[in-house]
Amino acid sequence: MLVQTSPSAEAEAEAPSAKEVRRLDRVIIRFAGDSGDGMQLTGDRFTSQTASFGNDLSTLPNFPAEIRAPAGTLPGVSSFQLHFADHDILTPGDAPDVLVAMNPAALKANIADLPRGAELIVNTDEFTERALAKAGYPASPLADGSLDGYRVHPVPLGTLTVQALKEHGLSRKDADRSKNMFALGLLSWMYHRPTHGTEAFLRRKFAKKPAIAEANIAAFRAGWNFGETTEDFAVSYEIAPATKTFTPGTYRSISGNLALSYGLVAASRQADLPLFLGSYPITPASDILHELSKHKNFGVRTFQAEDEIAGIGAALGAAFGGSLGVTTTSGPGVALKSETIGLAVSLELPLLVIDIQRGGPSTGLPTKTEQADLLQAMYGRNGEAPVPVIAPATPSDCFDAALEAARIALTYRTPVLLLSDGYLANGSEPWRIPDTGELPDLRVEFATRPNHTLDDGTEVFWPYKRDEHTLARPWAVPGTPGLEHRIGGIEKQDGSGNISYDPANHDFMVRTRQAKIDGIDVPDVVVDDPHGASTLVLGWGSTYGPITAAVRRLRAAGEPIAQAHLRHLNPFPRNLGKILSRYDRVVVPEMNLGQLAMLIRARYLVDARSHNQVNGMPFKAEQLAAVLKEAIDD
Repeated sequence: MLVQTSPSAEAEAEAPSAKEVRRLDRVIIRFAGDSGDGMQLTGDRFTSQTASFGNDLSTLPNFPAEIRAPAGTLPGVSSFQLHFADHDILTPGDAPDVLVAMNPAALKANIADLPRGAELIVNTDEFTERALAKAGYPASPLADGSLDGYRVHPVPLGTLTVQALKEHGLSRKDADRSKNMFALGLLSWMYHRPTHGTEAFLRRKFAKKPAIAEANIAAFRAGWNFGETTEDFAVSYEIAPATKTFTPGTYRSISGNLALSYGLVAASRQADLPLFLGSYPITPASDILHELSKHKNFGVRTFQAEDEIAGIGAALGAAFGGSLGVTTTSGPGVALKSETIGLAVSLELPLLVIDIQRGGPSTGLPTKTEQADLLQAMYGRNGEAPVPVIAPATPSDCFDAALEAARIALTYRTPVLLLSDGYLANGSEPWRIPDTGELPDLRVEFATRPNHTLDDGTEVFWPYKRDEHTLARPWAVPGTPGLEHRIGGIEKQDGSGNISYDPANHDFMVRTRQAKIDGIDVPDVVVDDPHGASTLVLGWGSTYGPITAAVRRLRAAGEPIAQAHLRHLNPFPRNLGKILSRYDRVVVPEMNLGQLAMLIRARYLVDARSHNQVNGMPFKAEQLAAVLKEAIDD
């Protein structure tokens, strides 16, 4: 784990270069290759180096759903995009300034995104007739003039790597596998990235195979030296640390799933409750299960269940037993868990249901992103079963969203749905590690004694006797003497908790459960409107970065536009209706076909305009800026 301190971080100093050094304020790099070429590892290491240097950053990993997609084909291309800068940035960037293409398929899959004049580093070793045919090239693009508009750097990465490792006793095949480290070394030289962290990482990763570790380090150094000595790379670039962006503190690069994991651990500690995760592996949520399994020292118990239904059933059972119960999944898993979520609504027990959304329906696009589970989160259960819904806005915000979900669940004795998505889950950005004193107090009081007196004076425990402020029922740990009570999915009598089929009681309980959710205390939504605009762009979840970047572009061009972003989707902030009524036009960009827009139109009778995208990728800021400009001019 690389940690940076801002704003006084000291960058690691490398040996001075005799070549020209140019200063940039930002750059976007994309590594692309076969899914076996280690592009995600390469991108992750470059990200860690960049975080330790002190730049602001945002990443976009993009990889196939198959464990091992067909080598050399377009469906098998894996890429990792990193945007880093000396100032505050919000997205992984619309288009790369530099593309590293490890084979013809990687080039063909990504060249359309590369603007003219950008740098293109091509692994010429892979541009064989067979590889070109697999990628659909009738002739080599390196020779037919189609790349003349780019600054092309042909580099035989495999050959150079094998030559660099000839003293390490590896087979040619094994040596060739380190070519991604050669590419990482070359890019690290180009952008003056620190190197010590990557070398230390490789020694840790291959601690049981020191020969492999040293071979990868040698390849990494060879890439650095190649950049320093070859005539083809005459210029290197500096991007200064973003010292004015960060408030003082200790920072690290963090992904959304890792931030969620840490947030859950922090919530359990702040609540003084053991954390229990009942989960079934599913992309892109599995990383949370993997991470939490490492933290038994914090009282975390993880259970990999045989299926989604068993996972949430175990989590709800743990909640009944006095733990902070959590289950993680993606869209298809939420559908399977819906009956047990309804049971948790009926039992009125705290439970966190974390949905890392992906493209659907059904199996859909497991490794791509989407926001299409909002209506499922709101209404995807039988009967009137209201559930609070919240959504983080950025990868680091997933930490705070986990704490907020726990606060609501514990305070109001309800299941809570947290909607992250694949873009947030796998993307990274700097995160300031908070002091424990900054975290909210989430401690709860369990019921320990009878809470109701019958007409004959007998003191009894009523499991559905409610707190007058929150409407939450008491939480009694099983085995507490005198507090035995019945649970189950059949309707309960108000107060006593006895089974009841009385129509009036059912009507009362349904309305009371709804009133409890409607009464949840959530912060007012904040509007960013410095110029008194007549157009408001309203977003939720991971659209925050692209929307904010688009808004900044418009304001820089002199266009007035207001922005608001929702974390709480059920209940909505109480001031939302008043805010919406102030604007002539409301635009709602979503990675679905208009789910929030439909809710807004139904609830507030506002003519909200949808802008929708369901291609498995996040919005681009330039595209959104054009859409919002049209709305302003309408």
